[in-house]
Amino acid sequence: MAKVKTVRAKYNRWAEIKRYKVAYAYIAPFYILFAVFGIFPIAAGFYISFFRWDGLSAMHFIGIDNYLNLFKDTLFWKALSNTLIIGIIAHIPILLGGLALAYILNSKIVKGENIFKTIYFMPMVTSSVAITIIFQNLFGNNYGLINYILSFFGEEPVNWLGGNGSLIKVAVIVMFAWKWIGWNMVIYLAGMQGISNDIYEAAKIDGASHFRVFFNISVPLLKPIIVFTIIQSSIGMFNLFTEPFILTNSSWTGGQNNGGLTLMMYLLNKAPQGGTAYGYASAVAYVITMLIILISIGVYRVTGEKDTVKRRKIK
Repeated sequence: MAKVKTVRAKYNRWAEIKRYKVAYAYIAPFYILFAVFGIFPIAAGFYISFFRWDGLSAMHFIGIDNYLNLFKDTLFWKALSNTLIIGIIAHIPILLGGLALAYILNSKIVKGENIFKTIYFMPMVTSSVAITIIFQNLFGNNYGLINYILSFFGEEPVNWLGGNGSLIKVAVIVMFAWKWIGWNMVIYLAGMQGISNDIYEAAKIDGASHFRVFFNISVPLLKPIIVFTIIQSSIGMFNLFTEPFILTNSSWTGGQNNGGLTLMMYLLNKAPQGGTAYGYASAVAYVITMLIILISIGVYRVTGEKDTVKRRKIK
């Protein structure tokens, strides 16, 4: 009976395909291109991660040695810690600042909201190279604007991009936050505009302040969007390359004491830019992918558990 049901299911499926063959023909190009340029590179990268390969000569199977060597490399852990420090600290102004700006614009507290939208979103459509060069001048040692301002207070020039390398992350954090805050603001603003005005009007009638409306109405109702932006920003954090690379004068090591080294710089330094260790670079790419997946699952678990607790309390 099971075999008969399986045969019938396959026949019915094939009959449906033949029936709607014109529709399938129209959508086929998308799936073909996705398979060639999406699925195949993902599978090929995972396959290559188990080999030693320089891109030209024969491939040599080495099992999980690339992954073992990766976790033994102190430079990898340095790149990982730099990336997490930059991302975690930068997320504070990115998320909170984006929420605050979106609420201010949505509440009509200031006039000319379209002008402010353009100003705050401008960094996202500006070349990362151009932005980095500007910040390189801002944090310059001898002629930087920040050191020039500090001189008015009698402070000595700070070697932001040099020294022992510990302050490189400060420049990267400021630039990373400045670039992404406008993106999150636009997303949060779109979400707030989707909330019924009746809710805000009822809160105003009850005498709720802007502070209470923001934390008791806007933030809870925007939680799915906030989760989305956290995941998006996390992906951007692990893809961080251009800004620290140019800030450190195109140094693949991230400047002094690897102070600005990120995971993406570490990956590209192995292959294809800095070297030809394609198998090792593929292993790094999949470790980064797993980190992003783990962070995404963690965010969903935390928010999901809170929702479950609230539902239980209501019941």
